[in-house]
This record gives sequence, C-alpha cells and structure tokens, in this order.
Amino acid sequence: MNIRSLTRGDGVVIGAAVLLLIASFLDIYSIDGAADSANIPNAWGSGPVLLSVTLAGIIGAALIVVAHGLPQVPKVAGLDLGPFGIAFTVFAAWSALGNIFDPAGGFDNNGGIDTIGAGTGLILSLIATLALAGAAVATPLVPALKGPLLPAPKPAAPQPYGGQPQGGYGYPGAGAPQPGQPYGGQPQPGQPGQPFGTQPQPQQAQAPQAQPAGGDFSPFWFAVPVPRPLFAEDGSPTPIAELAPGTWYLAVEQRGPSLVAQTQDGRRGVLQDTSGIQRG
Repeated sequence: MNIRSLTRGDGVVIGAAVLLLIASFLDIYSIDGAADSANIPNAWGSGPVLLSVTLAGIIGAALIVVAHGLPQVPKVAGLDLGPFGIAFTVFAAWSALGNIFDPAGGFDNNGGIDTIGAGTGLILSLIATLALAGAAVATPLVPALKGPLLPAPKPAAPQPYGGQPQGGYGYPGAGAPQPGQPYGGQPQPGQPGQPFGTQPQPQQAQAPQAQPAGGDFSPFWFAVPVPRPLFAEDGSPTPIAELAPGTWYLAVEQRGPSLVAQTQDGRRGVLQDTSGIQRG
C-alpha cells in the first residue's frame, strides 16, 4: 500500500474516523438529574449505535483509504471498494442523525422518558460521520481535496538507468588507464596517452561512447499529477498497475508519445498519457 497516493480528502476521512472511534467511548445518553457516578453506556454498550454508526463509519473509511492506496483496487460484485465505502459513510451519518433526534428510541412511544437526551458520544459521532461522508463524497469533485496528502519527495541524484557509478567497474576513474595509453606505459610530458618512443600523431581517434537504447533518450525520474494506468508492453488493454501522485517512477524508454516506465517493485509497462508529468 502506497500512502503517497492518498489525497487530502483521504486525510479528512482518516481524521474523522479517528474522531468517531474516540466518540464511541463516551456516553451516548444525557440523563437529567443523573449522578456523576451513574453508569451511562457508550456506543459499545448499544448494539444499534455500534453497528449502524460507529462500525459502519469506520468500515467505510477503511474501504475508501484502501481503494485509494492500492495500485490495483479490489472489486466486490464488479464494483470497486470506493463506492462501497462512500455508501457506508453516508449510512453512518444518516443513522447518527436519527439517534440524535430520538436517542431513547422506542421508549418515547410508551409514555415516555423525557429526561433522556443525546450524550456527548452521540453528538461527536454525528459530527464525525458528517465530516466522513462529506469528505468521501466531495473528494472526487473538489480540486483542493484531490491534491496529494504528502508532498512528492525529490530523488537524491538518481543514477541513469543501467549506468555505472563513479569509480565503479568499467568507469575510467582516477588512476585507470586512459584510451590510447598502453598498460604500464608512462605518458610523455605534453603528450598524454602516447606510447613511449612513437611519433606523435596529428589526432588520435577516441573510443566511441556507448549510446543508450532508443537513440538520444536518457532515462529520467518522473511523477504523475493524477493517478494514471500503466499498460502491459504487449499492448494488452488491461492495466497492470496504477501510477500514483507523490511517487517517483523511472522512465526507461520512449515509444512515440508514450513512455515505458518501471515501478518501485520492478514491473515495467507503457504510460500512454504523459501530459503534465513532473520530471525529477
């Protein structure tokens, strides 16, 4: 699960779920004239409140966050987890509203318990579920909520794909024999790289530099502004992964307007939509 693919709306959902969990441990009833030592139940002592408000809201928040955090969203009955999560949060807010209006339930219809009102736990549960449902519904619609929750990290001087590190095997670092100089030979003053006892040449051909695959293309790091699918290199229409905002990926090849990208777990695929990408 990639937390950098979460949005600001997901952050509101997580915060509201935490508030809902805290509210579940507070009194759900406010009884006039009750002593401070009175044992007033919380949400965990009331099945209807626990199932329809607390657990429904927390389950809905978990489904939304998981749907946005996984590269491949699981499906239930052909639907993504996200819509199920939104439905759970709306149901939890609706149930909390009903408990606020009628905290005593059916007792009021039988001659009444007028001294029972909504407690701190129910009031906070209503606030949490309203924030939860509002963020879940508004995130796909409000640009401010669609932004990444965490800023994209800058790559620390990435090496070109397949390149040799400085001073590594095959890299002509300090002390390594230079092109045109025989192994063990001593260069003459003013003429580096010329064997001893030979006549200076007008110009010595330098060893050709190896060119990266794909002509003048150089691999680079990039990030996408919004989630985008990564398709298989064989042209299959089914995505093999989803590139998430806030994560750096390596472009290893260019195919026309598309890029062949490599994910952090080593999978390669074709990014067809390259508009608005940020180069590292």
